[in-house]
Amino acid sequence: MNGLKTMVLMVTLTLMLIGFGAILGGKSGMTIALFMAFIMNFITYWFSDKIVLKMYGAREVSEGEQPVLYSMVRRLSQRAGLPMPKVCIIDEDQPNAFATGRNPAHGTVAVTTGIMRILTREELEGVIAHELAHIKNRDILVGTIAATIAGAISYLAQMAQWAAIFGGRSNDDEGGSNPIAAIVMMIVGPIAALIVQMAISRSREYGADETGAKICGNPSYLASALNKLHLASQQIPLQANPATSHMFIVNPLSGGGLLKLFSTHPPIEERIARLREMRLGGI
Repeated sequence: MNGLKTMVLMVTLTLMLIGFGAILGGKSGMTIALFMAFIMNFITYWFSDKIVLKMYGAREVSEGEQPVLYSMVRRLSQRAGLPMPKVCIIDEDQPNAFATGRNPAHGTVAVTTGIMRILTREELEGVIAHELAHIKNRDILVGTIAATIAGAISYLAQMAQWAAIFGGRSNDDEGGSNPIAAIVMMIVGPIAALIVQMAISRSREYGADETGAKICGNPSYLASALNKLHLASQQIPLQANPATSHMFIVNPLSGGGLLKLFSTHPPIEERIARLREMRLGGI
């Protein structure tokens, strides 16, 4: 069921991209948008991990450099039945973490220096298990493709803004752009893309919490870590790209109001409550 849901959501994002391309440029715009979707999916599949890691200055570490962290990742990977992923450190004060990689054989777990300072060993195990769960559940590729296509839709919306300002071709035999439709797309496009991206990310976070709790063997580890990380992320800034914010274990972007309403992460209180229910259920 999760695989079917993911496929439907991803197809929806791609169709949105193509549809907005058609609104903006008629048949030619639709063709360009389809080509863009293909190219972006290809690049994202093969290079998304390298792009994201470089974006945040992550560096791979060896067991000799980080023996505790490295051995923790190796032990939990074995429990999860996964190949040993690469281990990376990000020199950032905000405590956070994410995983990337197109499949379990090419997984990477990245943690900030801040997270290693404030979490206990057990809490860090909960976080690592959560990230390994993303790799095990093959969430990473889905999230990065969703982010890429959603970003492209936002880019088309910006193009629609310029088209509305300077005008465009009227409808003709080639299917020219419609100025009114372009204005509607400029407003609705980014919101619609965010909602679909949010639906993917939120459902996957709940799944990774549950699987991660089973990997580490104690839901309380992750519940306690999430509480600390949520509070710290509101106080310590991180210059995160909004298109990749859903990859982190907690939202790296602080803020309330509409930003909180459209967060790609489920409410932290709900995540903790679910983990505590698992604990009471005797996992």
